[in-house]
Amino acid sequence: MTSHWIRAAGLVLMLSGNLPAGAQQPPAPAASAPLPPIDAAEFYKPPGIERTRLSPSGRWLAFAAGVGNGRIGLAVFDLQAWKLLAMVANYNNADIGDFEWAGDERLVYSIRDQQLGGGDQRWWPGLFSVERDGSEPRQLVKVDQAFVVSQRSVGREPLEFNHQLLHVPDDGSDDVIVGEWQRDGSREFIGLIAKRLNVRSGRATSLSSGAPPYVWHYLFDSKGEPRVAVTRRQGRETVHWRVPGETAWKVLSEHAAERAPFKPRSVGADGSLFVSVARGANGEEVLLRFDFATGKPASDPLVRTPGFDFDGGIVSETKGSRALGVRVVTDAETTVWFDPAMTAFQKKVDELLPGTVNRVNCRRCGQSDMTAIVSAWSDRDPGQLWFYSAIVDQWRKVGDRRPGIDPRRMGLTDFERIRARDGLQLPLWITRPAGAAAGPRPAVVLVHGGPWVRGRSWEWNADAQFLASRGYVVLEPEFRGSTGYGAALYRAGLRQWGRAMQDDLADALAWAVGKKIVDPQRVCIAGASYGGYATLMGLVRHPELYRCGAAWVAVTDPRLMFNWRADYDVIGEHREHTLLERIGDPVADAAMLASVAPVEHADRIRAPLLLAFGGGDRRVPLVHGERMRKALTAAGRPPEWLLYPDEGHGWFKVENKIDFARRLDAFLARHLQ
Repeated sequence: MTSHWIRAAGLVLMLSGNLPAGAQQPPAPAASAPLPPIDAAEFYKPPGIERTRLSPSGRWLAFAAGVGNGRIGLAVFDLQAWKLLAMVANYNNADIGDFEWAGDERLVYSIRDQQLGGGDQRWWPGLFSVERDGSEPRQLVKVDQAFVVSQRSVGREPLEFNHQLLHVPDDGSDDVIVGEWQRDGSREFIGLIAKRLNVRSGRATSLSSGAPPYVWHYLFDSKGEPRVAVTRRQGRETVHWRVPGETAWKVLSEHAAERAPFKPRSVGADGSLFVSVARGANGEEVLLRFDFATGKPASDPLVRTPGFDFDGGIVSETKGSRALGVRVVTDAETTVWFDPAMTAFQKKVDELLPGTVNRVNCRRCGQSDMTAIVSAWSDRDPGQLWFYSAIVDQWRKVGDRRPGIDPRRMGLTDFERIRARDGLQLPLWITRPAGAAAGPRPAVVLVHGGPWVRGRSWEWNADAQFLASRGYVVLEPEFRGSTGYGAALYRAGLRQWGRAMQDDLADALAWAVGKKIVDPQRVCIAGASYGGYATLMGLVRHPELYRCGAAWVAVTDPRLMFNWRADYDVIGEHREHTLLERIGDPVADAAMLASVAPVEHADRIRAPLLLAFGGGDRRVPLVHGERMRKALTAAGRPPEWLLYPDEGHGWFKVENKIDFARRLDAFLARHLQ
């Protein structure tokens, strides 16, 4: 168990390891006859409560949850009367996606279809609005294919499907901010046009007048005014700033896209611009204000989280109100409150709910009439929701996110930092089966996708817990190239696919074997996307370490990633610039890229392999899987092949998620038990 410091606006808080102070693990079930494994469906079916949003007044709770027809609907609960106000949106052929309050009386939401595979999804989810009692429904943005019952629209036609919700202002208006995707003649994405959209009338007005071209990202203030515009073109990125009431945009920085001197994060209630900057030997990002007088970030950090990049934001009741604290994710999420009353309330919550991360979302925060929703979770608990009313000093449980999961039967997840063979520090997540006896156990090295992302944090994780429930130790290394732990770790992974990035996985396994956590004779490697690529290269580069491998939606030839294809969705700007720096130049580095292409080394894979793909995958098209399968078959080692024709890049359809989990379970049992 590790320790680390959080320094936030002059406050210092010590967190110990993976658990909040005073945390206790739930007791294991009493000794008795072994219980049957929890069915895979409990891990992968939709949660009982998917998402929640507290209204600006704090009286109403909107939540997405399963309804009787097998769909996900949108409901509003009256927290004061403690009763359901209305099921405000419920379709027979669609599910609720994201949603937000637009004021205290109206909601906006998008839709999806969880009964279709990813390859069949309409990825333009539209935008709809409705009163909190379910009245006055209106379609604001079309979906790219009409697959829901049309809603009554009076007056203006909905905007075309190529619009997405960007921001909800906190200015008392009935407006939201949407962005229209712009494309060039080759249908490549080149930028966004920001628009203010009235949720009652459907009237839209442009906010991009005078804005620079090729805007990829906007930041808005609490009133919905665009204040930051980040443009990108031909590998160069420019950060623009606009003062409220002015039309001119000022350039704050112009740089290579992979060499940003700072990252715009948010605009404060007082008009401040908050940015993050890499600092120190490990290049960990800290939060600072931008100093417009000097034209660069201030020198003194507001928030720093040693060992981790800043990941979080300022906590306030609403977007335009005063800052109450700062919420960050280190190994686990934590909140440092500036407000003394909220500090005391957080302490009270943590005493009532020990052993969990307890996120407080409040209205009238710290006041005698405060209302709050508390989301509580841990590595073993998928999550609980609680409501608190200060007027009556009363707690009420709203519900469990996954009622079918018993936290006492879940595995323990620990966070460690180990050393790679070249001395680089590597974060490592370890999940051990619940109640497992001491000593080495069979293990799965589970490699995250991306790869330029942070793999996970301390919370309940379906994949890790499913595998742990089957008796496996699960190792999840944050190998070089991962983000979230400083620029040094990320940059050490540049052009290291199949090389040092691969060695990091082997070094993490060697550490676990040395600690007698893992039985070296019973290890499989598994993962999706880049994780699937690393699985294949693990079997090529380190065949002595792994008894088997499972790779799904896996890159099998990195060289294909640079080629434009009609069935490939990676934006040209990334193909032509970003990937060259991160992976290699397909011309200058042709020999190197061939040496790390699993499809070129199929004859070196001797271990049993489960290979799964989606027929409609546009991120890693099916050609990757077909060529790898052909090469393995030619080498006399045909894989266990699995194709979901209706899926895309990963499994979207619930039935497919459950089916794949059961097949993976059976595959691992054949080779590790």
